[in-house]
Amino acid sequence: MRTLQKQDKEIFDLIKKEEKRQTETIDLIASENYPSKAVREALGSIYVAKYSEGRPYKRYYGGMENVDALEILVEQRVRKAFGIREEWAVNVQPYSGSPANYAVYRGILERGDTILSLDLSHGGHLTHGSPVSLSGTDYRIVHYTVDRKTQQLDYDAIAKLALETRPQLIIAGYSAYSRIIDFAAFGKIAQKVGARLMADTAHITGLIMGKMHPSPFPHADIVTTTTHKTLRGPRGAMIICREELREKIFPKVFPGLQGGPHNHTIAAIGVALKEAMSPAFRAYASQIVKNAKQLAKSLQQLDFQIISGGTDNHVMLVDLRNKDILGKQAQELLESSGIVANRNTIPFDPNPPFNPSGVRFGTPAVTTRGMKEKEMKQIASWISEVISNPASAPRVKKEVASFCKQFPIPD
Repeated sequence: MRTLQKQDKEIFDLIKKEEKRQTETIDLIASENYPSKAVREALGSIYVAKYSEGRPYKRYYGGMENVDALEILVEQRVRKAFGIREEWAVNVQPYSGSPANYAVYRGILERGDTILSLDLSHGGHLTHGSPVSLSGTDYRIVHYTVDRKTQQLDYDAIAKLALETRPQLIIAGYSAYSRIIDFAAFGKIAQKVGARLMADTAHITGLIMGKMHPSPFPHADIVTTTTHKTLRGPRGAMIICREELREKIFPKVFPGLQGGPHNHTIAAIGVALKEAMSPAFRAYASQIVKNAKQLAKSLQQLDFQIISGGTDNHVMLVDLRNKDILGKQAQELLESSGIVANRNTIPFDPNPPFNPSGVRFGTPAVTTRGMKEKEMKQIASWISEVISNPASAPRVKKEVASFCKQFPIPD
């Protein structure tokens, strides 16, 4: 950083300010995490300087021997980490999850084909057919929802809707659903109606590799995922599909949607995958879930309403309506006290997405910092205090900053 400080003090100062902000706050955003120093070193490696349009051993540039070796190695690690074999084709080139998903759609669907996916306000994702996304304008979208009473997926209702609408693609995998996904049940539904099944495991990939959530293999035909959430890698993405779909989907990544892959990111993904296959990572994934369960339980004891009554993974949704505050105000109030989260819609939300009825909490980042169940109880106490008494926010912010010093971000 000394070179940067000397050459560009403005950017250096902003980086230092962001380091201070992250160091002194509790990050409960479910889609954020801290990669290891080794991952960050790979991300800043000389691979950043190499252009490599094309697939391994089929490039449009020279000087590819190390890039090809790297990409093949990372593809092999994807298979090993997921416990799958060579009949699954792997692409680690997508820049992020959104274009990865769209590449799949363009590869296996025709414009106007039907996609069956979870409604965004019930825990789905923008790229699963929201009307503000290209996925929602290019395809006919049918949304399933969670059950109004249990606030969980109703597989019989989903099967009935699939039979009625006959989708070409069914999507399972979410951004704000706190329960175990029954990929086997989805596979049976897809088979019954002749649809392809895509599992978007962006949020739970680290939990799957850490044996804390059932695998989508072999039930899904395609699996997409980002690499930076519970996996603790860089901000990138992957597509894994049945071998017979390779030539349909992979050309939609390149040259369809993007140019040369980000080789430094692929290198960092490879490092994260090796970490994910270690016994230490399995213990880490287990602690993520333990922390989430404890945070949800502690909040419930403080009269917070947890959607579906709890969590099986790393995330929970909190219905704030009994606290006389909406999501936007809660997010801003919590941030003023050093606790960072995001407002979120809840199932059947009567309020608009910009100021919904809920907030979403997640435990990957705090678990990476070494926090455990005891700390989750303290965090829940602070959340309750600030929501109940906004005037306490300045004092809590000081307490949070002091607390965070005990749990440094891994260097």
